[in-house]
Amino acid sequence: MQKQRRPRVLRRPTARPLASLIIATTFLAACQTNVMSPSTVSVQPSVAPKIERQPIAGGPVLLSNELDLRRVVGVQGAPVGLALHPVTKELYVLQPESGLLRVSTAGPPNTSTLASVAEISEGGVPAGMAFGADGALFVVSNRKIGNNQTQAIIRRSVGALAKGVGWQTLATTEPYPLSGTYFDHLFNGIVVDPEGSWVYVNSGSRTDHGEVQTNKGAFPDTREVPLTAKILRLPATAVDLVVPNDEAALLAQGLVFASGTRNAYDLEFAPNGDLFAIDNGPDADYPDELNWIREGEHYGFPWKFGNSDNPQQFADYDSSKDVYLHPDFSAAKTGTYRADPGFPKPVADFTPPIVNRGPDATQYRGADGKQHDAYREGIPLHTFTPHRSPLGLVFAADDKLPQGWQGGDATLKAFVLSWGSAGGTLTDTGQDLLYLQLHKRGETYEAITTQIARNFKNPISAVLAENRLYVLEYGSGGTIWEISFKRE
Repeated sequence: MQKQRRPRVLRRPTARPLASLIIATTFLAACQTNVMSPSTVSVQPSVAPKIERQPIAGGPVLLSNELDLRRVVGVQGAPVGLALHPVTKELYVLQPESGLLRVSTAGPPNTSTLASVAEISEGGVPAGMAFGADGALFVVSNRKIGNNQTQAIIRRSVGALAKGVGWQTLATTEPYPLSGTYFDHLFNGIVVDPEGSWVYVNSGSRTDHGEVQTNKGAFPDTREVPLTAKILRLPATAVDLVVPNDEAALLAQGLVFASGTRNAYDLEFAPNGDLFAIDNGPDADYPDELNWIREGEHYGFPWKFGNSDNPQQFADYDSSKDVYLHPDFSAAKTGTYRADPGFPKPVADFTPPIVNRGPDATQYRGADGKQHDAYREGIPLHTFTPHRSPLGLVFAADDKLPQGWQGGDATLKAFVLSWGSAGGTLTDTGQDLLYLQLHKRGETYEAITTQIARNFKNPISAVLAENRLYVLEYGSGGTIWEISFKRE
């Protein structure tokens, strides 16, 4: 599907400036078919019954009496990331037009610019940031090369984050081909491991669903390339590392951590050390995913969406009979869902997404073409309602949170935002905040998913500071909201 395109700074469209295109392209969502099996788990959300409150006119609606809301500050110009300094606990915003901003949350709220885009990205467009445990900030940017190529730049702050902070280049990719469509997802999600040894960065796909994208003939017969649809792992101490657009070289250097992710826009480590990522699905009614990311695993793209097969890989595919397509999606408009005898054969065994047991974000498109709800039908979904565009994954790991919201050894707990759907007919369109309870089931996890706030305006990033969750909205007139969890 085609997510609501944020002005291109994160990931999405085409004929827009690279910054707005990056954002919009960064989240494409999906849905799922033939992925259901009888449910064996009793879903018992541990939060209070939903009670709708809108404490601030025009602001988010809270669905629990255990939450309070405060408007912190407005942020202009399509901000793409929010991060909390691990030492000073200061809040930072990444804004692809003006650079790195520090946010004052005490007293009269305000923002101040610490570094310009030119200082941070050397001609690129910032798309994501993450702190290391020592307070070093890592920023990933995308830089257009000529008319039809791009490359990623990962830079690291040097010294204290203050006006005039220094920057050092950790890694730069070799140039690789753009598709020239909404589906150039580029590099965006980034996280540093808890020990500070490795930087994990997402490289999104250059296609919607593995189709040929030649960029007006510049790259004949080109689908994905070695640098796309992967999660890379880079040494945190590297300097001027060149990341090749060559599969054998990437593997030989140990730079590929996982493959088969379409656009894992947010990556996050859980308190137990497991790495998780959201993944946005295609311009068809297949689910958006939450994946437990493990080294060497392949997560299915472009052969699997959720737990369903991409039908274009089969010789008898007829898009005119495909109930998962809708005419308002870009890929449907441009006819890229079609018989495709050259579609490559699967390359690996695939690791399925985490199962969502509800009660929320469980809509799906059935084989009958109708909207269904997996939770009400007592069946699992892999993972979220199509086209919600999940973002802002945060684990409930701060011991200042009220006990009932914290995770433990048996259950991980987390929050995830939804950018929201830009099209289609499913009625669950996101722009909300979900609370996840993740239970380990053998070699996978299952999620109990509860909506706890809604009516955000394209929320894109979140951080947790003690008992306060800060939510960043994207676009002109965006706001940083503070949702506080009442102490017991």
